[in-house]
Amino acid sequence: MNTESLAIDMPQAVADFEMALERLSQARATDPKAPTDEVLESARVVMTMSEGLDALYARVSDVEEAGVFAGRDWAQPSILQPVLAVRSLRQSSAEITVIEALSELRLLAVASGDYFHPGISAEQARNFLTQVMALNLDLLAGQMSEADRERPQGLGTIVQSLYQYLLARLGYESILASLVNEVRRLLAQRPIQTDSIKEMISQIAKCLFDPNIETAGTEGAACLVSALFGPTPGCSEDPGVTVYLERLGAMNRDTLADEADAFAQAMHETGLVSAYHAVFLRHLRGQFDDLIPEALGLSMTGIDALQCYSALVYRLIDEAIFAESSQAVYGLVMMLERGTFFAPTVAAGLWRQIELKLSAATSETLIGVFGDAHPPRVYLLAGVLSILGLPLGVGQGNNPTCQSVIGLSMWADNDPDYLLQLVAWAARDDEVLTRFEGQQISSKGLDAGLAKEPPLDVDAVSLILVPHLDRLYMEMGRLCGERDDDLHRWINPEFYGWWVGHGFRVVVNIDTGKIDDYAGFIRQFYASYHPYYNGHMPVIHPQPAGIAVTDSGGRYVGRHAITILRVALDPKDEMRVYFYNPNNDSGQDWGQGIVCAIQGNDELNGEASLPIAEFASRLYVYHLDPLELGDINAVPEEEVARVIELGRTSWAVGV
Repeated sequence: MNTESLAIDMPQAVADFEMALERLSQARATDPKAPTDEVLESARVVMTMSEGLDALYARVSDVEEAGVFAGRDWAQPSILQPVLAVRSLRQSSAEITVIEALSELRLLAVASGDYFHPGISAEQARNFLTQVMALNLDLLAGQMSEADRERPQGLGTIVQSLYQYLLARLGYESILASLVNEVRRLLAQRPIQTDSIKEMISQIAKCLFDPNIETAGTEGAACLVSALFGPTPGCSEDPGVTVYLERLGAMNRDTLADEADAFAQAMHETGLVSAYHAVFLRHLRGQFDDLIPEALGLSMTGIDALQCYSALVYRLIDEAIFAESSQAVYGLVMMLERGTFFAPTVAAGLWRQIELKLSAATSETLIGVFGDAHPPRVYLLAGVLSILGLPLGVGQGNNPTCQSVIGLSMWADNDPDYLLQLVAWAARDDEVLTRFEGQQISSKGLDAGLAKEPPLDVDAVSLILVPHLDRLYMEMGRLCGERDDDLHRWINPEFYGWWVGHGFRVVVNIDTGKIDDYAGFIRQFYASYHPYYNGHMPVIHPQPAGIAVTDSGGRYVGRHAITILRVALDPKDEMRVYFYNPNNDSGQDWGQGIVCAIQGNDELNGEASLPIAEFASRLYVYHLDPLELGDINAVPEEEVARVIELGRTSWAVGV
């Protein structure tokens, strides 16, 4: 028991809490903004006691009626996000931690049928809680980190007690099922960075092998754990790399072929690459090269590319594929499958990358993030394979660098030899050169761009290249000076490439800050991108665009750069925009029922999609080819009106 609770007994603490609620209720009758400090502090004291959560659970309706949640996001439980809830519970502020804990007790009561809330259903409440718990399996296992133990006012213990309380009522099975679904949802996007996903799978594995945890009905969890820690008969019990190497030495060709098939199946099913897979490929090299296509699970296209460029592919395996860089195997596979090697300039660029001498600064940066188990050039080469194989899998991390990252994605997909040149400049010379309106620009010596600190939570290519790109993008803006339109109109074609449309529309007047000809903005977008109104012209090259991002309540968050990839009918004959979002997770809820889909509508791995009207309602700027504009007048009035209504009642309120 917390020593603080010894100074006051349980009945007195609950009585103090009830009196604080009553005073808040009375104060809110005349002042809707009356402070909640007293209530939250008394609730915190109750939470430190052995039966305190039971007492607060029994009073969730009183908490709601007193107005504890009023005026904050918690007043609308349907818009709450599990990831944000995790942060709220584990941050330093006692006030935020306590109100989040009270909210989760309220949702538990809703999920259990003990309390009705008009803003959220029992099923929604249960799904929310299980996702939050799934993201905190370390607490559910009864282990507190040093950071949790050192939290002031007993907050670490309070949060752990809350999760044990939720667990006792919801059960592990629903938590594991939720976590498995979340992992599979993330993997469907085929991200380059999978460290956090692998950590979640590690948490799943701990639960599966804990005899005190009921795991019946969690076969999906076992499949994920197997794919990462034991995808083949030879390593099914996760014996460790050393033991597995010994086993490989004793296997005949037929057994090795069985291992190759199992590795390939697990990788293609999940997008994850086990460390054992990298060890296996290195064992095959030079002894059983003919089994490598099977181990990579290549189609005829991939096999053709491997046969044409076998010397290069084998050298890439030798130089870049290790247990610590195993995820690059999937990037290599997708490069072969996409036919990237068939461009002679790409093959030449990869040979240069293999031999590239890194600068001292580049080496130091890579070692600081990826460690020194291998030379830093190994991690950069592995990163190159990943980004060229998975152009839609690169994410910006927690950094304001969306403009640079959509460039990486576009070049990896559309101009890979140019990306290889940029990587060579940045990694070898600590400098990237480009031009803006005829003037040469160097990234060396420029002030920081939007990212004031180097991005460290990103892939190896982004780690080295994005700081240069970020500075160059900002320098182009400076060189524009004062102009009569949004500066992206001039920067984007120079920064990204010739294929960016030279026509340009922005919805807001840069002088007044108000929406300017919204209907014309929408009509021109449809006439440029919608196949029914642009003469059935497909999107040939990815086009940068800017969206006005909103949260799940439809409230404006900020502007964000994405790329429009294609516009096409989905399996239900609904016209959709398929786009790339660099913000790490494309499955976002933008409010008003607008939820970005990542699968189920013919999305390719890494794509997000929305019905075209919903997408257009969040559109802020876009490029077009003025020489290929369709029929503006053919766009239906009711479609334009629907888009405008969605925009005007979300991000554009008052604009």
